[in-house]
Amino acid sequence: MNQKNKIMEIYGLWFADLVTIGISFILATYLRFGNFRDMGDKTIHFQVCLLFLLFCTIYTFFLDWNRNFLKRSILKELKAVIQYHVIMLLVVQTVMYFLQWAEPFSRFVMGLFMILNVIITLLVHLAIKQVLRMHYRSDLSQIKMLVITQREMAAQVIGRLKENLDVNYRLVGVACPEIDTEMSGEIDGIPLIPMTERFIEDMTLTALDEVFIHVPDLKQKQVEEILGGFDEMGVDCHYCLELQGIYSDRGRMDNFGSYSVITYTRFQSSYKRLLIKRVMDIAGGLVGIVITLLFFPFVALAIKLDSPGPVLFSQIRIGRNGRRFKIYKFRSMYMDAEERKKELEKQNEIQGLMFKIENDPRITKVGKFIRKTSIDELPQFYNVLKGDMSLVGTRPPTEDEFEKYTQYYRRRISMTPGLTGLWQVSGRSEIDDFDDVVKYDLKYIDGWSLTLDAKILIKTIWVVFAGKGSK
Repeated sequence: MNQKNKIMEIYGLWFADLVTIGISFILATYLRFGNFRDMGDKTIHFQVCLLFLLFCTIYTFFLDWNRNFLKRSILKELKAVIQYHVIMLLVVQTVMYFLQWAEPFSRFVMGLFMILNVIITLLVHLAIKQVLRMHYRSDLSQIKMLVITQREMAAQVIGRLKENLDVNYRLVGVACPEIDTEMSGEIDGIPLIPMTERFIEDMTLTALDEVFIHVPDLKQKQVEEILGGFDEMGVDCHYCLELQGIYSDRGRMDNFGSYSVITYTRFQSSYKRLLIKRVMDIAGGLVGIVITLLFFPFVALAIKLDSPGPVLFSQIRIGRNGRRFKIYKFRSMYMDAEERKKELEKQNEIQGLMFKIENDPRITKVGKFIRKTSIDELPQFYNVLKGDMSLVGTRPPTEDEFEKYTQYYRRRISMTPGLTGLWQVSGRSEIDDFDDVVKYDLKYIDGWSLTLDAKILIKTIWVVFAGKGSK
């Protein structure tokens, strides 16, 4: 789909969702009160409607929830619409609570609005979907594409293109350099076009908009001739730079130092989601700093009375991709803890690079309590605010642990470390093998999403209040 159509689709759906909210809100209000005079505080009702419209705008452009709009089935569309409304209700209700709008606003209007808007949004989306599909499948809107690839990989290439291209693409033929004679046939339902000496001339008379070229074994001079011929016709060419068998699903086209390159990366996410994650970290960091300051006088006094030494403990940890940073905690051990660690290494209960023993003699009496309740980790909100850490991520290793890392272990620091993470809410006290920690961390990295972060944060709160903190 070209950029113009994509922009029209995104803005069209956004506008439709705004109109739907307006219609649903008006209907819900009228059905509740029978008119618009007896609706109570009109200003608050108007402001709540604005909140819904604002949420719709943010959710559309930052979370990009309609990015796979045309590929979603009816069930997937229903799921996406329901998820959109559940998040909308939670966010708007939270804002209303803090602004003290919840009491004067009609709960019946809220419930009726949600039901109506789910139904109307789903029906509108299905109607728009049908109209767009009819539009994109018309001859004038279709993008006619020729595929040039090697014979042995033609079926795979065509199958992958059919699965991933937008609905307005139509594959009109497949040409293979190995076939240079007047030979007919089909590959996966696509007509076979021989690449004879007159190939470019023949294509001049063919209705064609774009060409996809994936021929790893073709010589550069031959590629230049093909690209030059289609360029002269004014036909757009997509030349695939992927290497056969080298993680093709992790590659993305990019510009690098004025060169066109394909970049291979395991971490596939948009800058908008990363921006939202950082905004969440800043907001959470500020709230965490306030909580830390409230606890500080009491925790500091308890630590000082329990054992000599500073209130805060700092240590160099390894952050994203090997960056060093200083982590902060409330001190929970005696001052000679690092020296005594060597004596206790034989009692280590974790297989691998981590160190943990259940009844660690280096931990103070106060330390046992603040570890159990996770109060010792409160100062790390400062690290979150600085950007050294995130609210959710992987566990930041110590320097001596990092020095023993293999390539496999190294990948767990390819993302910003977190105050909490997947392994922490998956029974961390019962985990007795470092490889299991790594598996959880890599599972988090490979499956990262804002939804996963939210789930982990909710589970973390439950773990802390249920008293399932670190032993």
